[in-house]
Amino acid sequence: MKIFTGVMACVLVCGVAAAQDLAGLPDLDVPAIKAENALWVENPVEKQFLASKTVVVADLKGPGRIEMMHFAMPGSLKLGREAILRIYWDGAPEPSVNCPLVDFFCNPAGQYDSVETVVSNVRRGFNCYWPMPYRKSARVEVVYDGDLAPGPELQSKMPCYSYVMYRNLDQVSDSAGYFHANWRQDALPLGKVAYTALETSGKGKFVGWSVTVRKPGSPAYLVDMNEMFYIDGESSPSIELQGIEDSFGFSWGFPETQSEFLVSGYRKYFQGAAAYKFFVNDAIPFEKSLRVAIDFGKNENETIKGMVGEEGYYHEFSSVCYWYQQTPAAVGNLPSLTERQPAPDDNPAWPLKEVLPSESELQKQGTAFYMLCGREKKEVLYAEDGFSLGKVDGYGYAGWPGPVYHTRASKEVLSIELKVPASAAGVLRLYIIDPDGFGGGRKEAIRVDGKALGVFEGFKRGQWIEMPVDAASTQDGTVLVEAENLNPEGNAVISILEWRKK
Repeated sequence: MKIFTGVMACVLVCGVAAAQDLAGLPDLDVPAIKAENALWVENPVEKQFLASKTVVVADLKGPGRIEMMHFAMPGSLKLGREAILRIYWDGAPEPSVNCPLVDFFCNPAGQYDSVETVVSNVRRGFNCYWPMPYRKSARVEVVYDGDLAPGPELQSKMPCYSYVMYRNLDQVSDSAGYFHANWRQDALPLGKVAYTALETSGKGKFVGWSVTVRKPGSPAYLVDMNEMFYIDGESSPSIELQGIEDSFGFSWGFPETQSEFLVSGYRKYFQGAAAYKFFVNDAIPFEKSLRVAIDFGKNENETIKGMVGEEGYYHEFSSVCYWYQQTPAAVGNLPSLTERQPAPDDNPAWPLKEVLPSESELQKQGTAFYMLCGREKKEVLYAEDGFSLGKVDGYGYAGWPGPVYHTRASKEVLSIELKVPASAAGVLRLYIIDPDGFGGGRKEAIRVDGKALGVFEGFKRGQWIEMPVDAASTQDGTVLVEAENLNPEGNAVISILEWRKK
């Protein structure tokens, strides 16, 4: 049987516990289970989004335990971070669960619309089986955080039905913790600033998290960072998992295809990754405090750390952490809906702005051909009549920090053929840059039509190279540019190729 967990990982986490409890199913001496309904039209107005942007979907008196929660999708089958799930324990003034509802169910920003499991389907609803004990009371809210006013339109765009299954208990064990979940998102230059997913004080147990990592606008993102658990005020983490993909059960980067398993899994998230892991048999207890962070290890390659810390080389992370704690703790406020949105994926120089020369600027400086090597869209930015790109032998890469984030590269010889008017004379300009110091630093020999320009290395900050080309050299209407890699551990690169008229 195929088990596809994706968005509904929360459901299947509890499948492990459920399997262990099958032997107890014949036992008839158990507390009654009850259900509280909300959101559907059969319920009172105050339990719909007709009268308020906040709906209390369950208001329970303790002692008791929530066994299951269900939220039906809107009729559109689309939901984003405008819907917030909040849970308050024992009359606490601040929630101990405060997350975008979709992210709570391992569906960051509501990106996934088709997930199959043995018990549910995300096209029709979200289900959660985390056991959630409470001693005095439990209040479960769904909050709309957007511009629509309460009324029929809002009602149609929010979850259309919910029910909470719970049991009243005679007492809750002194050792039972309260369920907590928080959401965070941040864009930062990892290597200079760690991404902190959780900071909490008190006694508790960490039981899982879901994480996204991406470099908006680019398919390139790092997985070299470590996942660190600082327990009870540690200055160095006693649990440090090396490589973000390894911490979620994979290796050598995340796989090419989505891979979901019972307690861990991965799906593509824009051009980055979304992964989850539930610590069923390896939950992390703490007595005083816990800090969960993503950062580079002390012994990580310094070149990688240096490049990632550069201005313009940010990663965007988001996460939901799940844990139990001895007493209800406030998990903090959420940022605004605008700030909760993923960064746009249409700016390859993000978080900087890609500034391209205009056609008039290029014409004014005498440019006849301008190529942004390796740029995914419109690699040839400008070409006058008679100028065009010929054969290219070398792959494109667009994952460096901006503003020059792109290149053509080859492990052996990178060659770019430029077609020009026969017997054209001009100046060939090349821009090379080595921001990541790949292989210990790039070293390459550059030739134009077989003529050596020289051997180049140490161009971490970028370097322009110019070579006059006379009419005799272009009688056949072509100019061949070659960059030969001289570092066995590196590659040869060219980021900009320009032809200027004399």
